[in-house]
Amino acid sequence: MTRHLISLITPVHRDGVAHLADTHRSLISQDLPAGWEWEWLVQEDGDDVHAAEHIPPDPRIRIAQSRRGGPHVARTVALGRSMGSLIKTLDADDRLSAGALARDIAVMEQHPHIGWTTSAVLDLMPDGELLAFDGDPADGPIERGSVLAHWTTHRRPQVHPATMCARRTLVMALGGWMALPASGDTGLLLGLDALAVGWFISEPGLHYRQHAGQITTDARHSHGPEWEARMAVIGEHARALHALVTGPVPL
Repeated sequence: MTRHLISLITPVHRDGVAHLADTHRSLISQDLPAGWEWEWLVQEDGDDVHAAEHIPPDPRIRIAQSRRGGPHVARTVALGRSMGSLIKTLDADDRLSAGALARDIAVMEQHPHIGWTTSAVLDLMPDGELLAFDGDPADGPIERGSVLAHWTTHRRPQVHPATMCARRTLVMALGGWMALPASGDTGLLLGLDALAVGWFISEPGLHYRQHAGQITTDARHSHGPEWEARMAVIGEHARALHALVTGPVPL
């Protein structure tokens, strides 16, 4: 494992591969601090995805295939192939904004007690317009338990899980992403919140693409028996971790 390596993890399924080239362009345009490199773990979720047809050959990019299990199972499989000391989420239909990785790395290097970061997001609309929204926390530390407190009240996290960057030790301690058909990234975020102080970066780090094919458009994403079950297990998982952790966790 290389100390100065950040691993970006991207699940992609057959119907979601169309935007992968745009995601790739946003990654290769990133400027990293001296001594840092990135690797991109693209995990094909199921058969007939053909991600390599959308990405030029690059030794920093490693594509693999696993049986269809949903995006969060695919992320965790890709985690097993990663080597970085930092783990970064990157969805196949989103774009990193300029400087996003450098800002994540800078926080982790300057604040050794910080376990994870998230950042502001701009919604990328179908016509290309970028839209901001209100409600973000202030730039700086997010004290342990803050994300759970907000989620308990609103049933949504106060920061966007699609922008997560975390220390490898924490992600591994949590077993990667929760194996859910949706909201597995929220489950990991609340787990990180239980174990370590986070940091919110107010400068937008992601262009979050809004389109008809994203899983959040499924009616079951935000209501119904499946939603209730997902929320129950995410909440109980986070509360159990908080109950177990009584002091700072060494990173």
